[in-house]
Amino acid sequence: MGTRPQARAVCTNTNDHEQDALLLEKRPVKERDSQAVLDSRMVLNRTSIFRATLLIVISACCFGSLTTVTLLAMQTGFSLVNVIFWRFSIAAVLLGLITWRTRNEHRFNKAAARLMIMGGLAQALISYLSFKALDYLPVGALAFLFYTYPAWVAIISSVRGQEMLTRPRLIALAIAMVGIAVMVGAPHVIALSTIGILMALGTALLYALYLPMIHEAQKELPALLASSYLVTGIAITFFVVSLMTGGINFPGTATLWGYLFLLSVVGTVFAFGALMAGLHILGPVRTSIISTVEPFFTAILGAIVLRQGLTLAIIAGGALIAIAVIILEQSSVREEPVSA
Repeated sequence: MGTRPQARAVCTNTNDHEQDALLLEKRPVKERDSQAVLDSRMVLNRTSIFRATLLIVISACCFGSLTTVTLLAMQTGFSLVNVIFWRFSIAAVLLGLITWRTRNEHRFNKAAARLMIMGGLAQALISYLSFKALDYLPVGALAFLFYTYPAWVAIISSVRGQEMLTRPRLIALAIAMVGIAVMVGAPHVIALSTIGILMALGTALLYALYLPMIHEAQKELPALLASSYLVTGIAITFFVVSLMTGGINFPGTATLWGYLFLLSVVGTVFAFGALMAGLHILGPVRTSIISTVEPFFTAILGAIVLRQGLTLAIIAGGALIAIAVIILEQSSVREEPVSA
């Protein structure tokens, strides 16, 4: 008795599907083909956005390892300038080898020159100041001040008319900023060094200006090749700085070499390669918001490696950042236009 209505329901659903199929068949061929193209593009669009979001998360985690590994390298007696020089020099060589064949297809041009200059000036300064500010600020305060940069990126891009500040982006940005505040604790400005605050905010503003510039410059080049030019520019700058500040020291232990290779491969090659690939699809605003995953991963790594402890605030802040990333990923497909 109880199975017959169920069977009739199944038959009804089957008939409905058959009717839909017949209606679809009766539509003009051109209209059916157009709808099929739209559907396939929507699938590709969702897939590419998901992959780009995943790449930015991976990039943020790779960058998030830098603080811990750099501190470990400096504990061996190596100076900050030398650590940064070897990090980018090894990475430049590795990226040069990886992109050797690609260079034949994409000759050195204005875009490549711009990336080298931006790397040698802006990124080199950001890399140095972000670590130097730790002389004046605790890690939590530095993270809080530096990770205001997604807000600056959103504001600058909106003012320039480059990217719309949509409601989902505003919501995701607000949630991410709250997550950072919860994670590190809103610092009491009076108790902090003025020099440290200026360095941290200056680095955030510089990065907010620099990220859209990279986005524009790397459009003509593959992600790894763009990363290669950027990293080479940074390596050249720190080669000169090292010579001017006491010379280049050669790593003397296997442990130090290990730290430097971790910084080069994970914190530079993987980090910049994934950043460039994701940035190309998502643009600077979404990329910067998703990148707020970085301090959460830094805190996790610090708790595991440096035994700094994992607090409830860190977990709660990380959860809020994850929510912001999910909101962006889900809303991005609806925001992206799909042309017929």
